[in-house]
Amino acid sequence: MKCFRTILAGVLFLLFITAFTCSNDKIPQEQSTQPLPPVETQKPNTNYKPAFEGQTRVAGVQTNTPYEVTVIADGLSKPWAVTALPDGRLVITEKAGTMRIATTTGQLSNPITGFPEVDDRRQGGLLDVAPAPDFETSRILYFTFAEKTPQGSLTAVGKGRVSTEETQIENFQVIYRAIPYYDNSMHFGSRIVFDKNGNIFVSTGERSDMETRPKAQILDNGYGKVIHITPAGEPVSGNPFTNTEGALPEIYSYGHRNAQGLAIHPVTQDLWLSEMGPRGGDEINLIKPGRNYGWATITYGIEYGGEAIGEGITQKEGFEQPVYYWDPVLSPSGMTFYSSDAIPEWQNNLFIGGLSSKHIARIVLRENRVIGEERLLTDENQRFRDIGEGKDGALYAVTDEGILYKIAKK
Repeated sequence: MKCFRTILAGVLFLLFITAFTCSNDKIPQEQSTQPLPPVETQKPNTNYKPAFEGQTRVAGVQTNTPYEVTVIADGLSKPWAVTALPDGRLVITEKAGTMRIATTTGQLSNPITGFPEVDDRRQGGLLDVAPAPDFETSRILYFTFAEKTPQGSLTAVGKGRVSTEETQIENFQVIYRAIPYYDNSMHFGSRIVFDKNGNIFVSTGERSDMETRPKAQILDNGYGKVIHITPAGEPVSGNPFTNTEGALPEIYSYGHRNAQGLAIHPVTQDLWLSEMGPRGGDEINLIKPGRNYGWATITYGIEYGGEAIGEGITQKEGFEQPVYYWDPVLSPSGMTFYSSDAIPEWQNNLFIGGLSSKHIARIVLRENRVIGEERLLTDENQRFRDIGEGKDGALYAVTDEGILYKIAKK
């Protein structure tokens, strides 16, 4: 009898362990690990308080899947964007007005030319690139760039065809200009993405100067906006300000400072944007049509000299709050959502290139809130200008120093 009770207890124990293990298999990885301290440990520039829990300095996370970081090419000339082509190769823009095509092993084409003259001073140049949805047959690429003219520069959108020999961009034409022209070389924004209907979102900057800053709040210009246009450069039907007197009908959202990151969530199809604040106050925003994102009326940053911006407020009725902000800054540039299942714990995470911060931020989202942040490639000492997902499930990043990185599962 004692032996029977011992065997029965052992069987029950095994059943308990099995049930517990099966149950744990269903728990998402971020729930089954203890949260880490926030990755940011430096003192903030301000004493501003977040509007809600998790809006800044959220708990840290750490990737468990082994991955490797490889420099697959160097010697690029101030690259600004890296984007996958349908055949898996990568198209890379260079600020001075050339483009390269790279294989995923790092073989680079010669510089591809055929672009109009660009204003490549400071933050200008040939900037973002996106293949047309029908690229495999049309060979058309869309670009953003700082157009150079005698009256100044602006953020422009153009398109052209990659020649059969892949040495030229042919028949380049400008389809949109974020008016007015202004003679400086700052805050062009300039990311471009296609939506599910084949139309285009473009981010613009407010051109930085005190003279131009207020234009981010005014709807009669293209400064500090997200623009929504057709592939021909026309306003998309149904845009929020189509029937607003005095407003540009291509405007989708406004109140942005310098948005160099733009990406569409692979599941929800929501539009997300990262923008640079001043001293503190870099932001991630979930973009909704017609909404005002606050610059420069509300901000979590201050002037570079330390003074308050405007009234020194972070919240006001009628203005959207950022989903997340940094203080000190990340200096966020290009970003992408990870959609591959090659590294399952990264799926639907947001990856953002950091410039002055010199790392890549991995942002874990749940129900449109940030629940975790990780810093990647912190030892590389590089200014990460853009990051994109390849067709092979790897991430590819370019830096201001001219390096092309591959980040892939081991």
